[in-house]
Amino acid sequence: MEASYQCAGCGEWNSVIVDESAGRQQSYVEDCQVCCKPNVLRAHYDATSQEFFITAELE
Repeated sequence: MEASYQCAGCGEWNSVIVDESAGRQQSYVEDCQVCCKPNVLRAHYDATSQEFFITAELE
């Protein structure tokens, strides 16, 4: 499932694919596609909207 997050370093929006089989709450590191800084992503699945919401902070 595709989702987006705002880089905690440069503020640019990034698209990522969230592996739905990994659970409704996930945490992993993804490099920003613009500035290459590593972001710790926390993905949470919302059953009402049926999509993942992602928060990011610098590693």
